[in-house]
Amino acid sequence: MIVTTKKLFEAAYGKYAIGAYNINNLEQTMGLFRGNLESKAPFIIQISKGARSYTHKLMLEGLILSAEKVFPEAIFAVHLDHGDEETCYDCINSGFYSSVMIDASHESFEKNVEITKRVVDAAHAKGLVVEAELGQLGGVEEHVKVDEANAKLTDPRQAKEFVKLTGVDSLACAIGTSHGAFKFSGSQGLHFDVLAEIQKQIPGVPLVMHGSSSVPQEEVARINAAGGELKGAKGVDAGQFKRAAELGVTKINIDTDGRLVWTRVHREFFRDKPSEFDLRPIGKVFMAEYAKFIADKNEKLGSAGHLDELRKLVS
Repeated sequence: MIVTTKKLFEAAYGKYAIGAYNINNLEQTMGLFRGNLESKAPFIIQISKGARSYTHKLMLEGLILSAEKVFPEAIFAVHLDHGDEETCYDCINSGFYSSVMIDASHESFEKNVEITKRVVDAAHAKGLVVEAELGQLGGVEEHVKVDEANAKLTDPRQAKEFVKLTGVDSLACAIGTSHGAFKFSGSQGLHFDVLAEIQKQIPGVPLVMHGSSSVPQEEVARINAAGGELKGAKGVDAGQFKRAAELGVTKINIDTDGRLVWTRVHREFFRDKPSEFDLRPIGKVFMAEYAKFIADKNEKLGSAGHLDELRKLVS
């Protein structure tokens, strides 16, 4: 069942965070649904601008609609991740999405407000939810590239003004995470003091953590043992997710970790079976491994086990 992102936020705020997972293909879609149902968790499917153009946006939307029929007990929202203004309008008018993210964080505060307000007005007219970003995360994710020198944390007081001026429904905050597999060096980490002050300034507003993959070192080691060259990759401590949820973080984005699972499965499979050329056996391995990864991540987010409770709220 596709529901509005707002419904999920209302159920989760202050108690747990909902996993927002990026997908690009059939195998990820199947593993995602299986993993969330195994852990009895609501979830958010994220479609990036890159994923929409990977084959064709209608192909990915078709996969999701088919999965909704195959797994009728699932409860989830569909979200545009890191959209520009043009892509947001396309998604708003498509009638398919639950929510969109307008990312104008690279602009000045005034310009960010201006662009976000236009998207909010268009989305709210169609009953959609809008996420925006204030502050800038470092790292690389598709078309989003910010070097460490230009990354900046969200100003809590500015966050209050931003929400008031734009009417945005949820806010992605820069609190020390970054995009990609190379997040932290030295003593850098999450700034819970900043997060607590943001929640104080905008109580009740769902907050979002981008760049929150954990980059499990076991995955990195297995990838490298199978011929990969991921050196120095380090992510967010998943043990900090529940603390973030208590401070208003209601949506946590996970993309890189899923790519690591894909890479590990494929590298190991073809290393161990060099004569194999059928895509289906490895696809089955990946779907099972991805489902296992999703279920484990939901335990750390605190969202596991809440599906039946949520069903009563949305039925």
